[in-house]
Amino acid sequence: MNTNTQNDSGGSKARGMLRAAGRGFVLAVVSLPLAVLCFTLTLVSIALIPIGVGLVTTPWVLTGVRTFANRRRVLAAEWGGVRIPAAYRPTPEDANPWTRTFTMLRDPATWRDLRWLPVDMTAGFLTALLPAVLVLYPLEGFALAAGLWRTMTGGPYVEYGPYWYGFVPVSDQTSAFGAAALAAVVLIVAHRYAVTLFHVHFRLTRAVLSPSESELAERVRVLTETRRDAVDTSAAELRRIERDLHDGAQARLVAVGMDLGTVEMLVDKDPEKAKQLLAHARRSSADALAELRDLVRGIHPPVLAERGLGDAVRALALRLPTPTEVTVELAGRADAPVESAAYFAVSEVLTNAVKHSGADRIWIDLHHADGHLRISVTDNGKGGAAVGTGSGLTGVERRLGTFDGVLAVSSPAGGPTMVTMEIPCVLS
Repeated sequence: MNTNTQNDSGGSKARGMLRAAGRGFVLAVVSLPLAVLCFTLTLVSIALIPIGVGLVTTPWVLTGVRTFANRRRVLAAEWGGVRIPAAYRPTPEDANPWTRTFTMLRDPATWRDLRWLPVDMTAGFLTALLPAVLVLYPLEGFALAAGLWRTMTGGPYVEYGPYWYGFVPVSDQTSAFGAAALAAVVLIVAHRYAVTLFHVHFRLTRAVLSPSESELAERVRVLTETRRDAVDTSAAELRRIERDLHDGAQARLVAVGMDLGTVEMLVDKDPEKAKQLLAHARRSSADALAELRDLVRGIHPPVLAERGLGDAVRALALRLPTPTEVTVELAGRADAPVESAAYFAVSEVLTNAVKHSGADRIWIDLHHADGHLRISVTDNGKGGAAVGTGSGLTGVERRLGTFDGVLAVSSPAGGPTMVTMEIPCVLS
Protein backbone atom coordinates (compact mmCIF):
# COMPACT_ATOMS: atom_id res chain seq x y z
CA MET A 1 0.00 0.00 0.00
CA ASN A 2 2.85 2.38 0.84
CA THR A 3 4.53 1.49 -2.45
CA ASN A 4 1.38 2.33 -4.39
CA THR A 5 1.11 5.64 -2.55
CA GLN A 6 4.71 6.48 -3.37
CA ASN A 7 4.15 5.55 -7.02
CA ASP A 8 1.07 7.76 -7.17
CA SER A 9 3.00 10.62 -5.58
CA GLY A 10 5.89 10.18 -8.00
CA GLY A 11 3.55 10.04 -10.97
CA SER A 12 1.73 13.14 -9.76
CA LYS A 13 5.00 15.04 -9.44
CA ALA A 14 6.06 13.90 -12.91
CA ARG A 15 2.78 15.10 -14.38
CA GLY A 16 3.14 18.37 -12.52
CA MET A 17 6.68 18.77 -13.90
CA LEU A 18 5.55 18.16 -17.48
CA ARG A 19 2.54 20.44 -17.05
CA ALA A 20 4.71 23.24 -15.66
CA ALA A 21 7.20 22.82 -18.51
CA GLY A 22 4.51 22.89 -21.19
CA ARG A 23 2.62 25.82 -19.72
CA GLY A 24 5.81 27.74 -19.05
CA PHE A 25 6.99 27.25 -22.64
CA VAL A 26 3.65 28.42 -24.07
CA LEU A 27 3.57 31.36 -21.66
CA ALA A 28 7.09 32.45 -22.55
CA VAL A 29 6.62 32.14 -26.31
CA VAL A 30 3.27 33.92 -26.36
CA SER A 31 3.80 36.58 -23.68
CA LEU A 32 7.14 37.94 -24.89
CA PRO A 33 5.93 39.31 -28.26
CA LEU A 34 2.66 40.52 -26.71
CA ALA A 35 4.48 42.32 -23.90
CA VAL A 36 6.87 43.96 -26.38
CA LEU A 37 3.94 44.98 -28.60
CA CYS A 38 1.90 46.44 -25.70
CA PHE A 39 4.87 48.34 -24.30
CA THR A 40 5.88 49.75 -27.69
CA LEU A 41 2.36 50.80 -28.67
CA THR A 42 1.83 52.46 -25.29
CA LEU A 43 5.02 54.52 -25.54
CA VAL A 44 4.20 55.61 -29.09
CA SER A 45 0.57 56.42 -28.25
CA ILE A 46 1.45 58.50 -25.18
CA ALA A 47 4.11 60.34 -27.18
CA LEU A 48 1.44 61.28 -29.75
CA ILE A 49 -0.91 62.86 -27.19
CA PRO A 50 0.47 66.42 -27.71
CA ILE A 51 -0.53 66.37 -31.40
CA GLY A 52 -3.98 64.91 -30.64
CA VAL A 53 -3.56 61.47 -32.20
CA GLY A 54 -2.74 59.93 -28.83
CA LEU A 55 -6.02 61.15 -27.35
CA VAL A 56 -7.82 58.73 -29.65
CA THR A 57 -5.37 55.81 -29.55
CA THR A 58 -4.26 55.82 -25.91
CA PRO A 59 -7.55 54.60 -24.37
CA TRP A 60 -7.66 51.70 -26.81
CA VAL A 61 -4.02 50.80 -26.24
CA LEU A 62 -4.31 51.01 -22.45
CA THR A 63 -7.47 48.91 -22.58
CA GLY A 64 -5.47 46.29 -24.47
CA VAL A 65 -2.72 46.44 -21.84
CA ARG A 66 -5.31 45.96 -19.09
CA THR A 67 -6.79 42.99 -20.94
CA PHE A 68 -3.32 41.46 -21.26
CA ALA A 69 -2.59 42.03 -17.56
CA ASN A 70 -5.98 40.69 -16.51
CA ARG A 71 -5.42 37.57 -18.59
CA ARG A 72 -2.16 37.04 -16.69
CA ARG A 73 -4.07 37.45 -13.43
CA VAL A 74 -6.47 34.71 -14.55
CA LEU A 75 -3.60 32.38 -15.48
CA ALA A 76 -1.88 33.13 -12.17
CA ALA A 77 -5.00 31.97 -10.33
CA GLU A 78 -5.71 28.95 -12.55
CA TRP A 79 -2.15 27.69 -13.13
CA GLY A 80 -0.28 28.92 -10.08
CA GLY A 81 -2.91 29.39 -7.38
CA VAL A 82 -1.71 32.99 -7.01
CA ARG A 83 -4.42 35.62 -6.59
CA ILE A 84 -3.57 39.04 -8.01
CA PRO A 85 -6.27 41.66 -7.32
CA ALA A 86 -7.09 44.28 -9.94
CA ALA A 87 -7.72 47.83 -8.75
CA TYR A 88 -8.53 49.81 -11.88
CA ARG A 89 -10.57 52.94 -11.54
CA PRO A 90 -13.73 52.65 -13.66
CA THR A 91 -13.80 54.74 -16.83
CA PRO A 92 -17.08 55.55 -18.57
CA GLU A 93 -17.07 53.92 -21.98
CA ASP A 94 -19.00 56.77 -23.61
CA ALA A 95 -16.90 59.61 -22.18
CA ASN A 96 -15.06 61.84 -24.65
CA PRO A 97 -11.48 60.84 -25.65
CA TRP A 98 -9.88 63.58 -23.53
CA THR A 99 -11.66 62.39 -20.37
CA ARG A 100 -10.98 58.72 -21.02
CA THR A 101 -7.30 59.26 -21.78
CA PHE A 102 -6.46 61.33 -18.72
CA THR A 103 -8.70 59.31 -16.40
CA MET A 104 -6.74 56.21 -17.35
CA LEU A 105 -3.38 57.99 -17.15
CA ARG A 106 -4.19 59.30 -13.66
CA ASP A 107 -4.93 55.76 -12.50
CA PRO A 108 -1.95 54.31 -10.55
CA ALA A 109 -2.91 50.86 -11.83
CA THR A 110 -2.10 52.01 -15.39
CA TRP A 111 1.48 52.86 -14.49
CA ARG A 112 1.77 49.64 -12.50
CA ASP A 113 0.85 47.73 -15.67
CA LEU A 114 3.43 49.68 -17.66
CA ARG A 115 6.13 48.90 -15.08
CA TRP A 116 5.17 45.26 -15.25
CA LEU A 117 5.59 44.94 -19.03
CA PRO A 118 9.44 45.34 -19.05
CA VAL A 119 9.66 42.96 -16.09
CA ASP A 120 7.53 40.43 -17.94
CA MET A 121 9.72 40.77 -21.04
CA THR A 122 12.89 39.96 -19.08
CA ALA A 123 12.66 38.24 -15.70
CA GLY A 124 9.13 37.04 -16.40
CA PHE A 125 10.21 35.46 -19.68
CA LEU A 126 13.12 33.65 -18.03
CA THR A 127 11.11 32.35 -15.06
CA ALA A 128 8.41 31.05 -17.39
CA LEU A 129 10.88 29.36 -19.74
CA LEU A 130 13.16 27.84 -17.07
CA PRO A 131 10.92 24.82 -16.21
CA ALA A 132 10.74 23.91 -19.91
CA VAL A 133 14.54 24.18 -20.19
CA LEU A 134 15.06 21.93 -17.17
CA VAL A 135 12.75 19.29 -18.66
CA LEU A 136 13.90 19.44 -22.29
CA TYR A 137 17.64 19.92 -21.81
CA PRO A 138 18.19 16.42 -20.34
CA LEU A 139 16.81 14.89 -23.55
CA GLU A 140 19.89 16.14 -25.38
CA GLY A 141 22.19 14.52 -22.83
CA PHE A 142 20.47 11.17 -23.17
CA ALA A 143 20.55 11.50 -26.97
CA LEU A 144 24.32 12.11 -26.85
CA ALA A 145 24.82 8.92 -24.83
CA ALA A 146 22.65 7.03 -27.32
CA GLY A 147 25.06 7.89 -30.14
CA LEU A 148 24.33 11.49 -31.11
CA TRP A 149 27.84 12.39 -29.91
CA ARG A 150 29.29 10.84 -33.08
CA THR A 151 27.26 13.21 -35.23
CA MET A 152 28.08 16.27 -33.10
CA THR A 153 31.83 15.59 -32.97
CA GLY A 154 32.50 13.86 -36.28
CA GLY A 155 32.45 14.90 -39.93
CA PRO A 156 32.54 18.67 -40.41
CA TYR A 157 32.54 19.23 -36.63
CA VAL A 158 35.90 17.51 -36.01
CA GLU A 159 37.89 20.73 -36.30
CA TYR A 160 35.80 22.34 -33.55
CA GLY A 161 36.93 19.86 -30.92
CA PRO A 162 34.63 18.28 -28.32
CA TYR A 163 30.95 19.14 -28.09
CA TRP A 164 30.09 20.77 -24.78
CA TYR A 165 27.03 19.60 -22.95
CA GLY A 166 26.82 21.92 -19.98
CA PHE A 167 30.28 21.71 -18.46
CA VAL A 168 30.96 18.18 -19.87
CA PRO A 169 33.15 18.01 -23.03
CA VAL A 170 31.78 15.16 -25.16
CA SER A 171 34.24 13.55 -27.54
CA ASP A 172 33.73 9.78 -27.07
CA GLN A 173 31.28 7.29 -25.63
CA THR A 174 32.64 7.62 -22.10
CA SER A 175 32.22 11.38 -22.01
CA ALA A 176 28.80 10.91 -23.61
CA PHE A 177 27.84 8.79 -20.60
CA GLY A 178 29.08 11.68 -18.45
CA ALA A 179 26.68 13.96 -20.35
CA ALA A 180 23.87 11.47 -19.65
CA ALA A 181 24.75 11.52 -15.95
CA LEU A 182 24.55 15.31 -15.94
CA ALA A 183 21.24 15.09 -17.81
CA ALA A 184 19.91 12.74 -15.13
CA VAL A 185 20.88 15.23 -12.42
CA VAL A 186 19.17 18.06 -14.29
CA LEU A 187 16.07 15.89 -14.73
CA ILE A 188 16.00 15.15 -11.00
CA VAL A 189 16.23 18.88 -10.31
CA ALA A 190 13.41 19.47 -12.80
CA HIS A 191 11.30 16.76 -11.18
CA ARG A 192 11.71 18.40 -7.79
CA TYR A 193 11.70 22.10 -8.57
CA ALA A 194 10.02 22.70 -11.97
CA VAL A 195 6.59 23.40 -10.47
CA THR A 196 8.10 25.66 -7.81
CA LEU A 197 10.07 27.60 -10.41
CA PHE A 198 6.94 27.98 -12.52
CA HIS A 199 5.11 29.46 -9.54
CA VAL A 200 7.97 31.91 -9.08
CA HIS A 201 6.89 33.50 -12.35
CA PHE A 202 3.43 34.25 -10.96
CA ARG A 203 4.80 35.44 -7.62
CA LEU A 204 6.97 37.87 -9.54
CA THR A 205 3.90 38.99 -11.48
CA ARG A 206 1.98 39.48 -8.23
CA ALA A 207 4.82 41.50 -6.72
CA VAL A 208 4.65 43.99 -9.60
CA LEU A 209 0.92 44.01 -10.41
CA SER A 210 -0.60 43.97 -6.92
CA PRO A 211 -1.98 47.32 -5.69
CA SER A 212 -0.03 49.15 -3.00
CA GLU A 213 -1.20 49.63 0.57
CA SER A 214 -2.03 53.27 -0.14
CA GLU A 215 -4.31 52.23 -3.02
CA LEU A 216 -6.01 49.65 -0.83
CA ALA A 217 -6.44 52.30 1.89
CA GLU A 218 -7.97 54.64 -0.69
CA ARG A 219 -10.27 51.84 -1.76
CA VAL A 220 -11.37 51.33 1.85
CA ARG A 221 -11.98 55.06 2.20
CA VAL A 222 -14.16 55.14 -0.91
CA LEU A 223 -16.12 52.11 0.25
CA THR A 224 -16.63 53.73 3.65
CA GLU A 225 -17.93 56.91 2.03
CA THR A 226 -20.27 55.06 -0.29
CA ARG A 227 -21.60 52.98 2.59
CA ARG A 228 -22.25 56.15 4.59
CA ASP A 229 -23.97 57.70 1.58
CA ALA A 230 -26.11 54.58 1.19
CA VAL A 231 -27.14 54.74 4.85
CA ASP A 232 -27.93 58.45 4.58
CA THR A 233 -29.91 57.89 1.40
CA SER A 234 -31.91 55.08 3.01
CA ALA A 235 -32.65 57.22 6.06
CA ALA A 236 -33.77 60.14 3.87
CA GLU A 237 -35.97 57.79 1.84
CA LEU A 238 -37.62 56.47 5.00
CA ARG A 239 -38.27 60.03 6.19
CA ARG A 240 -39.80 60.89 2.80
CA ILE A 241 -42.07 57.86 2.92
CA GLU A 242 -43.15 58.71 6.48
CA ARG A 243 -43.83 62.33 5.51
CA ASP A 244 -45.80 61.36 2.41
CA LEU A 245 -47.90 58.89 4.38
CA HIS A 246 -48.55 61.39 7.15
CA ASP A 247 -49.37 64.37 4.93
CA GLY A 248 -51.10 62.48 2.14
CA ALA A 249 -52.80 59.13 2.41
CA GLN A 250 -53.10 59.16 6.20
CA ALA A 251 -54.75 62.59 6.25
CA ARG A 252 -57.19 61.57 3.51
CA LEU A 253 -58.12 58.35 5.31
CA VAL A 254 -58.73 60.28 8.54
CA ALA A 255 -61.00 62.65 6.61
CA VAL A 256 -62.86 59.66 5.13
CA GLY A 257 -63.43 58.31 8.63
CA MET A 258 -64.79 61.64 9.80
CA ASP A 259 -67.09 61.88 6.79
CA LEU A 260 -68.43 58.39 7.43
CA GLY A 261 -69.09 59.34 11.06
CA THR A 262 -71.06 62.36 9.91
CA VAL A 263 -72.99 60.23 7.40
CA GLU A 264 -74.08 57.93 10.22
CA MET A 265 -75.65 60.88 12.02
CA LEU A 266 -77.27 62.37 8.88
CA VAL A 267 -78.52 59.23 7.13
CA ASP A 268 -81.96 59.51 8.79
CA LYS A 269 -82.18 63.28 9.28
CA ASP A 270 -80.79 64.54 5.93
CA PRO A 271 -80.38 61.75 3.33
CA GLU A 272 -79.32 64.16 0.57
CA LYS A 273 -76.51 65.60 2.66
CA ALA A 274 -75.47 62.08 3.64
CA LYS A 275 -75.25 61.09 -0.04
CA GLN A 276 -73.03 64.10 -0.77
CA LEU A 277 -70.70 63.18 2.09
CA LEU A 278 -70.57 59.56 0.88
CA ALA A 279 -69.60 60.72 -2.61
CA HIS A 280 -66.91 62.94 -1.10
CA ALA A 281 -65.64 60.05 1.03
CA ARG A 282 -65.50 57.81 -2.03
CA ARG A 283 -63.43 60.41 -3.93
CA SER A 284 -61.15 60.86 -0.92
CA SER A 285 -60.59 57.11 -0.63
CA ALA A 286 -59.81 56.90 -4.35
CA ASP A 287 -57.32 59.76 -3.99
CA ALA A 288 -55.74 58.04 -0.99
CA LEU A 289 -55.43 54.80 -2.96
CA ALA A 290 -53.80 56.68 -5.86
CA GLU A 291 -51.32 58.31 -3.48
CA LEU A 292 -50.48 54.94 -1.95
CA ARG A 293 -49.89 53.51 -5.42
CA ASP A 294 -47.61 56.43 -6.30
CA LEU A 295 -45.76 55.94 -3.03
CA VAL A 296 -45.26 52.23 -3.71
CA ARG A 297 -44.15 53.02 -7.24
CA GLY A 298 -41.62 55.46 -5.79
CA ILE A 299 -40.22 52.76 -3.50
CA HIS A 300 -39.94 50.04 -6.17
CA PRO A 301 -41.99 50.27 -9.35
CA PRO A 302 -43.98 47.08 -10.04
CA VAL A 303 -42.95 47.11 -13.71
CA LEU A 304 -39.30 47.09 -12.60
CA ALA A 305 -39.83 44.02 -10.43
CA GLU A 306 -41.95 42.19 -12.97
CA ARG A 307 -40.40 43.08 -16.34
CA GLY A 308 -36.93 44.40 -15.64
CA LEU A 309 -34.96 47.59 -16.13
CA GLY A 310 -35.51 48.00 -19.88
CA ASP A 311 -39.30 47.96 -19.73
CA ALA A 312 -39.31 50.08 -16.56
CA VAL A 313 -37.28 52.79 -18.29
CA ARG A 314 -39.58 52.58 -21.32
CA ALA A 315 -42.59 53.07 -19.03
CA LEU A 316 -40.82 55.99 -17.39
CA ALA A 317 -40.17 57.58 -20.78
CA LEU A 318 -43.83 57.28 -21.78
CA ARG A 319 -44.84 59.49 -18.84
CA LEU A 320 -42.48 62.31 -19.83
CA PRO A 321 -43.83 65.43 -21.55
CA THR A 322 -40.75 65.46 -23.82
CA PRO A 323 -40.56 62.94 -26.72
CA THR A 324 -38.10 60.26 -25.65
CA GLU A 325 -36.48 57.45 -27.61
CA VAL A 326 -35.30 54.39 -25.65
CA THR A 327 -32.83 51.79 -26.94
CA VAL A 328 -32.30 48.66 -24.81
CA GLU A 329 -29.74 45.93 -25.46
CA LEU A 330 -29.76 43.74 -22.35
CA ALA A 331 -29.38 39.97 -22.59
CA GLY A 332 -30.68 39.38 -19.07
CA ARG A 333 -31.39 41.03 -15.75
CA ALA A 334 -29.06 42.48 -13.15
CA ASP A 335 -29.50 42.04 -9.41
CA ALA A 336 -32.54 43.82 -8.00
CA PRO A 337 -30.53 46.45 -6.04
CA VAL A 338 -28.54 47.33 -9.17
CA GLU A 339 -31.69 47.61 -11.28
CA SER A 340 -33.32 49.80 -8.64
CA ALA A 341 -30.31 52.11 -8.40
CA ALA A 342 -30.08 52.38 -12.18
CA TYR A 343 -33.82 53.06 -12.54
CA PHE A 344 -33.92 55.88 -10.00
CA ALA A 345 -30.68 57.34 -11.36
CA VAL A 346 -32.24 57.48 -14.83
CA SER A 347 -35.42 58.94 -13.33
CA GLU A 348 -33.47 61.74 -11.63
CA VAL A 349 -31.51 62.52 -14.79
CA LEU A 350 -34.69 62.64 -16.86
CA THR A 351 -36.35 64.92 -14.31
CA ASN A 352 -33.40 67.31 -14.57
CA ALA A 353 -33.54 67.21 -18.37
CA VAL A 354 -37.26 68.01 -18.47
CA LYS A 355 -37.06 70.79 -15.86
CA HIS A 356 -33.82 72.56 -16.75
CA SER A 357 -32.54 71.69 -20.23
CA GLY A 358 -35.27 73.11 -22.44
CA ALA A 359 -34.84 70.10 -24.71
CA ASP A 360 -37.46 68.96 -27.17
CA ARG A 361 -35.94 65.49 -27.63
CA ILE A 362 -34.31 62.94 -25.30
CA TRP A 363 -32.50 59.71 -26.13
CA ILE A 364 -31.84 56.88 -23.66
CA ASP A 365 -29.49 53.99 -24.38
CA LEU A 366 -29.08 50.94 -22.11
CA HIS A 367 -26.64 48.15 -22.86
CA HIS A 368 -24.35 45.71 -21.09
CA ALA A 369 -20.75 45.10 -22.16
CA ASP A 370 -17.49 44.01 -20.53
CA GLY A 371 -19.20 43.31 -17.21
CA HIS A 372 -20.74 46.79 -16.94
CA LEU A 373 -24.25 48.15 -17.27
CA ARG A 374 -23.92 51.36 -19.29
CA ILE A 375 -26.69 53.93 -19.54
CA SER A 376 -26.52 57.19 -21.46
CA VAL A 377 -29.17 59.92 -21.39
CA THR A 378 -28.77 62.56 -24.11
CA ASP A 379 -30.87 65.66 -24.73
CA ASN A 380 -30.64 68.48 -27.29
CA GLY A 381 -31.17 71.23 -24.72
CA LYS A 382 -29.14 74.28 -23.78
CA GLY A 383 -26.39 72.39 -21.91
CA GLY A 384 -24.46 73.68 -18.92
CA ALA A 385 -25.23 70.76 -16.60
CA ALA A 386 -22.54 69.82 -14.09
CA VAL A 387 -22.15 67.70 -10.98
CA GLY A 388 -22.29 69.70 -7.76
CA THR A 389 -24.27 72.71 -9.04
CA GLY A 390 -27.56 71.83 -7.39
CA SER A 391 -28.81 69.89 -10.42
CA GLY A 392 -29.37 66.65 -8.51
CA LEU A 393 -26.49 64.92 -10.29
CA THR A 394 -24.53 64.76 -7.03
CA GLY A 395 -27.22 62.51 -5.58
CA VAL A 396 -27.11 60.36 -8.69
CA GLU A 397 -23.34 60.06 -8.37
CA ARG A 398 -23.68 58.97 -4.74
CA ARG A 399 -26.38 56.45 -5.60
CA LEU A 400 -24.16 54.89 -8.27
CA GLY A 401 -21.10 55.02 -6.01
CA THR A 402 -22.77 52.57 -3.65
CA PHE A 403 -22.30 49.95 -6.37
CA ASP A 404 -18.85 51.16 -7.54
CA GLY A 405 -20.61 52.93 -10.38
CA VAL A 406 -19.44 56.14 -12.04
CA LEU A 407 -21.13 59.16 -13.55
CA ALA A 408 -19.76 61.26 -16.42
CA VAL A 409 -21.37 64.46 -17.70
CA SER A 410 -20.64 66.12 -21.03
CA SER A 411 -22.68 69.32 -21.30
CA PRO A 412 -21.05 72.20 -23.16
CA ALA A 413 -22.85 75.54 -23.29
CA GLY A 414 -25.46 75.36 -26.01
CA GLY A 415 -25.76 71.58 -25.69
CA PRO A 416 -26.18 68.79 -26.26
CA THR A 417 -25.98 67.18 -22.82
CA MET A 418 -24.92 63.56 -22.39
CA VAL A 419 -25.03 61.92 -18.97
CA THR A 420 -23.31 58.53 -18.89
CA MET A 421 -23.75 56.08 -16.01
CA GLU A 422 -21.82 52.85 -15.59
CA ILE A 423 -22.32 50.14 -12.96
CA PRO A 424 -20.25 46.93 -12.78
CA CYS A 425 -22.60 43.94 -12.70
CA VAL A 426 -23.43 40.62 -14.32
CA LEU A 427 -26.67 39.69 -16.01
CA SER A 428 -28.57 36.50 -15.26
